[in-house]
Amino acid sequence: MSLNDKHITILGIETSCDETAAAVVIDGRDVRSSVVASQTDLHQKYGGVVPEIASRAHIENIYPVISEALGRAHVGPDEIDAIAIANQPGLTIALVVGVTAAKTLSFAWGKPLIAINHLHAHLQSALLGEEQLELPAVALVVSGGHTSLYDCQSPLELTRLGATTDDAAGEAFDKVATILRLPYPGGPSIEKAARSGNPKAIRFPRSMLGRESLDFSFSGLKTAVLYHCRGQDMKGADRVAEMSAQEIADIAASFQAAVIDVLVKKTKRAADRIGARTVLLGGGVAANSPLRDALQRACEKNRPPLRLLVAPKQYCTDNAVMVASLAFHKYRAGLFADLALEPSATG
Repeated sequence: MSLNDKHITILGIETSCDETAAAVVIDGRDVRSSVVASQTDLHQKYGGVVPEIASRAHIENIYPVISEALGRAHVGPDEIDAIAIANQPGLTIALVVGVTAAKTLSFAWGKPLIAINHLHAHLQSALLGEEQLELPAVALVVSGGHTSLYDCQSPLELTRLGATTDDAAGEAFDKVATILRLPYPGGPSIEKAARSGNPKAIRFPRSMLGRESLDFSFSGLKTAVLYHCRGQDMKGADRVAEMSAQEIADIAASFQAAVIDVLVKKTKRAADRIGARTVLLGGGVAANSPLRDALQRACEKNRPPLRLLVAPKQYCTDNAVMVASLAFHKYRAGLFADLALEPSATG
């Protein structure tokens, strides 16, 4: 039996931020199990992820999560062909837990180790159900720590076209939610509040960073929301406590509209530049329904129309299915790591 005929079963592991995840996926598409231990409750009172708390939770959860993933998939070590680990980018103190576990299992089980870029894996989530990818594609990953655009020539050929220069979109959602005294995580809270708001109530700035730029900046938008609530240069009182529910909704909707406007326009700019036929969307913020709808409309209006592939909502936030799925392509290409593999905060 040739390598191309053999079914490939991969155990994926993900600990790049505040989710401890493991999954078993066959041939990059057949999801046999997906287990995610969320840390949202641990970080909620801080309004963001605390690295030390995240690392301790990963240490406590990593082997129970892996064991549960194997159990749900009804597979043992002998049936695993490779172990995939997201080793970059992310919180180093969190990544090291997953990398150490993956290297330990690789050595103990005698299985190949595959290193995965967390951002590339988010884009693979959009391809889980696709038999044929029309290329070239422009790929947008929008998460708590990253907002990036890629020229995608294949799952393994991704060239970054632009990235965030300060606050990522997801980070801006979290910070604005804190300003408006909405629950963490900010993305779902802002989206929920915005449903009853007027997206044109406040004209918040859209930072495009020049006509040709494909980079992102949301720090100024976050500051504009802060000044709107607390006065220019923070010289006024915090008015949020006295605001009506409708005022909060209008601010949330106007902020969300500004973020989406920039994301869609930059993606369209990138698609024009590379002559894209397809747009891929992944990452935690990709779960935002107004963003998905706005990007779909932009793709349909394009001439010729662009095909939009979006990660299923259950695979937008950090998970190990996307890690194992991308690892299948690296396995077929013979791209393995050794036990000297180290985590990296950047990538």
